[in-house]
Amino acid sequence: MAALSVSSSCADVLTNARRVVVKAGSSLLVAPQTGALRHQWMASLVQDLADLRANNTEFIMVSSGAVALGRRALALGDGALILEQKQAAAAVGQPMLARAWAEAFAPTGLVTAQALLTLDDTENRRRWLNSRATLEALLAQNAVPIINENDTVATDEIRYGDNDRLAARVAQMSGADVLILLSDIDGLWSADPNRHKDAQHIPFVAELNTQVMAMAEGPNPGSDLGTGGMATKLEAARIAVRNGCTVMLTSGVCRSPVTALLKGARATMFAPSSSIRDARKSWIAGTIKPVGAVHVDEGAVRALETGASLLPVGMSACTGEFFRGDVLVILDAKGAEIGRGLASYNADEAVQICGLRSEEIAQKLGYSARAAMIHRDDLVLLNKGSEQ
Repeated sequence: MAALSVSSSCADVLTNARRVVVKAGSSLLVAPQTGALRHQWMASLVQDLADLRANNTEFIMVSSGAVALGRRALALGDGALILEQKQAAAAVGQPMLARAWAEAFAPTGLVTAQALLTLDDTENRRRWLNSRATLEALLAQNAVPIINENDTVATDEIRYGDNDRLAARVAQMSGADVLILLSDIDGLWSADPNRHKDAQHIPFVAELNTQVMAMAEGPNPGSDLGTGGMATKLEAARIAVRNGCTVMLTSGVCRSPVTALLKGARATMFAPSSSIRDARKSWIAGTIKPVGAVHVDEGAVRALETGASLLPVGMSACTGEFFRGDVLVILDAKGAEIGRGLASYNADEAVQICGLRSEEIAQKLGYSARAAMIHRDDLVLLNKGSEQ
């Protein structure tokens, strides 16, 4: 795909996409006044997706709504739910949601398949590969994967907390060309347009830098059902674009929202980064909850930028409880995240070898070990989107 610019249109990108992930949140699927599914809206979206399929574009649906449906069925009221109540609501609501999607797709002749994922399924490399293989098998059989977080079993510590980031990980996992985030807001604004009359809509984002990330102001105003806000949508976009996926954030409030997008509906398009092409490094870069951190000095930063591995001599501190193979964030002397990588040592070992030269490691630990804390093959620099 050619490089995108501010003049690029969502219609052109979508028309040429091979695979698309579409995410719809609870606030779009479930009527806030009644807690019932918006069947006519779902039918319109299904027709949008069937039209994409007729154009030889594969698609995956990431759908919220299980908790919202379940809480209505269980008469749990409108107040905040504790974890156990959310899990119970999800257990009741998920089969209702899956059945609704199956019935919505039935007139198109497309078969739906339910796939429930937890954070561990995408943070653990083996599970990530297994999940990817399942998605590929479903798409090869022209089935429609309907994906949601497995809230029934996920605890607070292993939850995405929102389906925006789940959708981004699915886009990454499936090698999607486009991720469409259907929301109750029509894209990214310089500030919340409901609170700032001078806020400007931003149609195109070439780079998700610190300035852009700062435009998020918390949860979407007026949305009582969804858990995501603009911050989570930008985090999701950052995960996806690092995998070479174009992200489109647009309003899904109207019927046939994908058709509306093709006809020029207002949206924000986030241009993909083409620098991280290796699937393993893309997985590392997209990790949502690294389990530890390693702090490095300026000399180490300069070495990493040249493509070197992270050696213990450049480490000033290590934090967190992690094991060999876990994903760590790499922080510079100011505490800014510059990269991520797979640990070659457990946390207790890493603390002992901070600042040591390679030849001193065996003497300190009492056995011969690896020279690098994070090997360059297992390391991604995020601030430059580097492959190193």
